[in-house]
Amino acid sequence: MSTRGERTGPRRAPSHRLGARWRRRRPLRTRLALTASAAVALVALGVCAAAFFVQRYEIYHQLDLNLVQSASLAAGGREQPGVVEGQCQFLASPACSQIVPASPAADPAQPYLLPVSGPVREVASGKRAPYLSNITLEGRPTRMLTTTFGHHEAVQVALRSDPVEKSVRRTAQLLAAVGGGGVLVAAALGYWVSRTGLAPVARLTRAAERIAATRDPRHRIELPPGPATREDEVTRLATTFNTMLGELEQSVTAQRRLVADASHELRTPLTALRTNAELLARGDRLTPAQRDRAAGALTRQIHEVTTLVNDLIELARDEEPVPLVESVPLAPLVEHAVTAARGHWPELVFTVVVEAGPVLNGVPARLSRLLANLLSNAAKFSGAGGEVEIALTATELTVRDHGPGIAPDDLPYVFDRFYRAQAARALPGSGLGLAMARQIARAHGAELTAERAPGGGALFRLRLP
Repeated sequence: MSTRGERTGPRRAPSHRLGARWRRRRPLRTRLALTASAAVALVALGVCAAAFFVQRYEIYHQLDLNLVQSASLAAGGREQPGVVEGQCQFLASPACSQIVPASPAADPAQPYLLPVSGPVREVASGKRAPYLSNITLEGRPTRMLTTTFGHHEAVQVALRSDPVEKSVRRTAQLLAAVGGGGVLVAAALGYWVSRTGLAPVARLTRAAERIAATRDPRHRIELPPGPATREDEVTRLATTFNTMLGELEQSVTAQRRLVADASHELRTPLTALRTNAELLARGDRLTPAQRDRAAGALTRQIHEVTTLVNDLIELARDEEPVPLVESVPLAPLVEHAVTAARGHWPELVFTVVVEAGPVLNGVPARLSRLLANLLSNAAKFSGAGGEVEIALTATELTVRDHGPGIAPDDLPYVFDRFYRAQAARALPGSGLGLAMARQIARAHGAELTAERAPGGGALFRLRLP
């Protein structure tokens, strides 16, 4: 026995939740086909229903006009109460008609052919408006008009209505067949619309599933040929997905290339580190001078590996931290970078020309690293006593050396990671400095380019935003 307030029996989910659950369990193609079919079917059925009612009204309206005309003819042929025309059993016969007085005392001795009731007397006395009614006369459906006639009299006119009803039934059957055909056409159209409209989505789904299974971003969605103006939303989605796959492929390729290049660059210093470490492990067999040389080489190699790893970490950063961004005057930053470069390369001449002092929103430490990489690259290719020229204007910063310059074949690749030209392979470095400089420049909205300087040497141009 349940207590008050308790519910017994299974709880039923609300109808809207059941509908939502049904929609989630059905594929999108099925839902789209059902929706399109239902919409077209409703329109077809609505048109057929409206056409039926309009046709039915017109048929009965024509019959009512015939009754009105017959009532006028019957009223003009006789002025006394009684049956005027009584041949209603044939389709081709004229309308049955009779005149009924308002008072039953004035009725003729012969019985009426058409039924006479209280409303008929009220029409005769003028208390009620004329009206139409459906009756059965001699087993046949008949439509009857009761209207006023003369003074305190009414005229009743009747016509067989079975031909009209038969015509209405035929119209209904015809429109029902048309409506059924419309429903079938709607189902076919809904299926076609779902297949055609969702075909790009199906291709996109298959491509995504194939990429997820193979982890290969080289797959693309096949797009239908045609001008770009004919692209719809789904086609634009597929185009955007292909663009995203292209970007993903480039990212994966760059990542794999970075890993391969990094492993190649790390292999040599790590091998040297292991060799020197093994050599120092047998220190009792070495002279003090040999131990000192091995220890110095080990220290330099550790520094190179540390620098290379730090450069790789810097290159892995996609963007600058927003909280560290501030307004940075470039003129003092350039002077500080040149002072540090003069300390590293005292045999070189660094000349600075500052025409303007622009201010750039960025991270000071990162901008210092950019300048240091550019000056280091220029100093590395300048011989003893060489000159490095730095110029700062309101729109750009240039760094020029007077070394051998950049070969035309190497110019498109100078900013690639780990790329080292033929002339630079004998010089120290990992090939990451210029790649890091360009990444820092782009993160600050600037653009770093390289070109051959007039008269020899290389010219690096940093265009400020």
